[in-house]
Amino acid sequence: MRRSLADLIASADSLADAFENYEPSPEDFDAPLPPLLAVKLAAFRRLQAEKELAEAIHAAREAHLSWRELGEAIGTSGEAVRQRYAAS
Repeated sequence: MRRSLADLIASADSLADAFENYEPSPEDFDAPLPPLLAVKLAAFRRLQAEKELAEAIHAAREAHLSWRELGEAIGTSGEAVRQRYAAS
């Protein structure tokens, strides 16, 4: 059964009112993330952290820190850091 335009508009208005008047409860902030959303969020955070690390390494190189020092700082060899970040 098809709904009339008036019914659709009334439904949209009702949803808009519910959205505009929504007040979150404390439990809303503690709800667990759906697993796929948690994976996407973790991947986004990792990408951001990798970008921040690359920027920090470039700044450190401009400040004349050695590849060895940078490798020690992130728990790898200086050569590994140089291979990963020298070209980017």
